[in-house]
Amino acid sequence: RETISMEAKQVEPRSLSVDHESLKDTKKRKGGWITFPFLAVAILGLGLATSGATANLVVYLIKEYNVPSVDAAQISNIISGSISVAPVAGAIVADAFFGCFPIVAVAMVMAVLSLVVFTLTASLPGLRPAACQLGAGPCEKASTGQMAALYAAVFLLCLSAAGARFNQATMGANQFEAAADRDVFFNWYFIFFYASTVLGATVIVYVQDTVSWTLGFGVSCAASVVGLAALLLGARHYRQPPAQGSPFTGLARVVVAAARKRKVSVVASEELKFYYGLRKYFPLIFSSIVSLGHRAKNIQYSFLNRAAVITDGDVDGASGSVLRPWRVCTVQQVEELKTVLRIMPLWSAAIVLSVAIGVQINFTILQALAMDRAVGRFTVPAGSMFVGSLMAVVIFLGLLDRVLLPLWRRVTGHTPTPLQCVGAGHALTVVSMAASAVIERHRTATVRAHGEEGNPAWVSPLSAMWLLLPFAVAGAEEALHFPAQVTLYYQEFPPSLKNTATGMMAMIVALGFYLSTALINVVQRATTWLPDNMNASRLENLYWLLTVLVAVNLGYFLTCAKLYRYQNIGK
Repeated sequence: RETISMEAKQVEPRSLSVDHESLKDTKKRKGGWITFPFLAVAILGLGLATSGATANLVVYLIKEYNVPSVDAAQISNIISGSISVAPVAGAIVADAFFGCFPIVAVAMVMAVLSLVVFTLTASLPGLRPAACQLGAGPCEKASTGQMAALYAAVFLLCLSAAGARFNQATMGANQFEAAADRDVFFNWYFIFFYASTVLGATVIVYVQDTVSWTLGFGVSCAASVVGLAALLLGARHYRQPPAQGSPFTGLARVVVAAARKRKVSVVASEELKFYYGLRKYFPLIFSSIVSLGHRAKNIQYSFLNRAAVITDGDVDGASGSVLRPWRVCTVQQVEELKTVLRIMPLWSAAIVLSVAIGVQINFTILQALAMDRAVGRFTVPAGSMFVGSLMAVVIFLGLLDRVLLPLWRRVTGHTPTPLQCVGAGHALTVVSMAASAVIERHRTATVRAHGEEGNPAWVSPLSAMWLLLPFAVAGAEEALHFPAQVTLYYQEFPPSLKNTATGMMAMIVALGFYLSTALINVVQRATTWLPDNMNASRLENLYWLLTVLVAVNLGYFLTCAKLYRYQNIGK
């Protein structure tokens, strides 16, 4: 021991000195706040381009491609789901192989190409079917080639989201050494993300509705070009850490090793040897080994413990290195997989919320098209209605930070836990769905009162501004639910899975959009609630169905939360 200690004392200061000097040189040349203006413009440009292309997509499909309204909502759900899930794949590829900057740069090129194709579909008559004339017979359907051009633009946009949405945030955080600087950057990232989304869903959508689709998509294209140029101009200033490899490989190894050792009994664990890592690091992680060894004998998910059992030929007896990596894993890797499995029931409870919100967003656009959207002399674009939800998120986040949470702490003496905030969000979703159902009942009542059930072009005199009420409640729900979910996953997941933790919400959103599409298909086949004519629909029944589903899901969440035990929060 004394020999090892003396060697460490002789070697360690010299190596630390070299690292320190190299870090000082790196700080002088790369990273820091000098990169912020370039990244800020890139984030704003991409966000504006993406929002401008997708916020009004339902209306674009209906008016320019003669797609039936419910089908347009379904297509929009699938596209939104793809754009939401794609960044998870992009983050994995960046972490495992290339790093952030190359992936973000290629993604922004894809965004430019996507908006070029979108602009061409709006400007070239041959890429769209003939305009539909009411009373002139069935509308001409888009040809396979015309839809292929549109879907090519959508595919390029999904590739852009895959490479840039998460990686822009990670790339920005990589420019800073201090945690405080990273926190400030993350705050600005979300500000720019929401600001660009709001601008795209209001200004660009207004241009598309009142001027031309060509100009609207052209503005989005210009924004993507400016964002790409800013990103590339700052290239010489960026710090670019090398790829670290994907943590999913370790999780997969645990599953495979446990399956291959399924006949190994871990009941008499005192007679077995568990693998903790390389032997030369044993003095440095002794305290961790004791606690991990205790947890390895935990009966919860005990079938995975056999993945860490050392059998003949698994480990080099001299160095402690793994000889067969797909037959033995460290106890740490086993515990990381257990952490993911413990939290999965809570994660799954958020999927129903995402399904309900996905249906609400797209069908609210269809409702707005059949309602009075005038505010004074200004007509609100139907595609801009969901901006009310975004604004509610921002306002409620401010109220939470400045009023509600301080009041809660003063009254109760403690800060609400992430699960309490998530539960409150679940409850507000029930209220939001019920509010949508009540408003739809009033809209259809005006339709029946005027005898216009058979006229799909008739617009109800009921103000579309009533639709902002359920969106406001949904925004408050998101302000409670979304940050609390991210906090829960980030703090509970082990360090090697922090990036995965931030991607959990993207998977929820994506699954919600996909499953909402499946739900609508089932409703269409099993009922007559959703004809193409909104004035003859029974959309109210769908909202009541969603109200019941999210209420039942609230009970499921409360059960999961009651059974869950925090691993890191509060410790």
